[in-house]
Amino acid sequence: MEIPLWEIVNVDQTLVQNKIWEIINNTIAQKILLVLICVSLFWKMIRYMCGLLHQEKEPVTVLVTGAAGQIGYALVAMIARGAMLGPNQPVILHMLDIEPAAEALKGVKMELMDAALPLLRGIVASTDVAEACKGVNIAVMLGGFPRKEGMERKDVMSKNVSIYKAQASALEKHAAADCKVLVVANPANTNALILKEFAPSIPDKNITCLTRLDHNRALAQISERTKVHISDVKNVIIWGNHSSTQYPDVNHATVQEKPVREVVGDDEWLNNDFIATVQQRGAAIIKARKLSSALSAASSACDHIRDWVLGTPKGSWVSMGVYSDGSYDIQPGLIYSFPVTCEKGEWSIVQGLEIDAFSREKMDKTAQELIEEKELAKSCLH
Repeated sequence: MEIPLWEIVNVDQTLVQNKIWEIINNTIAQKILLVLICVSLFWKMIRYMCGLLHQEKEPVTVLVTGAAGQIGYALVAMIARGAMLGPNQPVILHMLDIEPAAEALKGVKMELMDAALPLLRGIVASTDVAEACKGVNIAVMLGGFPRKEGMERKDVMSKNVSIYKAQASALEKHAAADCKVLVVANPANTNALILKEFAPSIPDKNITCLTRLDHNRALAQISERTKVHISDVKNVIIWGNHSSTQYPDVNHATVQEKPVREVVGDDEWLNNDFIATVQQRGAAIIKARKLSSALSAASSACDHIRDWVLGTPKGSWVSMGVYSDGSYDIQPGLIYSFPVTCEKGEWSIVQGLEIDAFSREKMDKTAQELIEEKELAKSCLH
């Protein structure tokens, strides 16, 4: 019996259609499977990357000398809250002070514990310089002998030479090999130089002094004068010594990307009252508070270390007291405040800035004071 041709055609068409649908279904299934695999892999990558972001960092050990004092009391809390090294960096605090301040230092430790600060992974409070310096990655030197009424400069220098000689020797023996040092106690530039002398294994570039407070004071004066937010003022410079001879320079500074001199429009103020205000700001605060700058000094110390370790914003520089390499014709071997940029934990002096005759005179005057302080420190050593 013969099958009609039309039935054979219908059967063939059905088989073809079924085959096509089978292929289509397999292709869709493969695509869905591929999409699911990709989504799964992508999700795993996201979880892995999030894990890296939230991965616990190794704690950084930070030494603060003179920690029971005014600046120290303000500073240790800022460090423990992440103001110095960032909100994700755990820290171990080593606090050092002299024996008469031992009870006060104990009280500071108790308060830090009571603050329940998540980034704070350990506290050492000691009057033993070797114990305090052990394994430190960053040292902030607040401790020093202040000048008292009736004291000669040489008397103050002699006291600080002995203090910094002992602390430098302890850092030399016990600190981490890559330890970064910030000297705050006055005379800060020369104290840093003394420390360098007695801690020869610490690289020159790892010993600095604080002029960021003066830098921030200059920013604040320009901000107030021009009635703009302080973040809109950039690239002021503090040249030289952290003293009344320092030179606050606005010749390369900007306000909202415009030259400061153009925006202020008053060279008489910029060349006189502005400079004197920044130079004498510390004395003005003592007169008003009957105490020296503490909060602003602590905040500036955090700014100094943070920019040094984490880097300065692109297009901006800051002021740091650093070891002179002869840049801008400043005698090599001084700790002198320069404009610097920082990247990957290293500072570099900003080069190529034009220096006019007015600036040259001011820069040389403060350099001469540092040369004299250096010679005085040498005489105390001998």
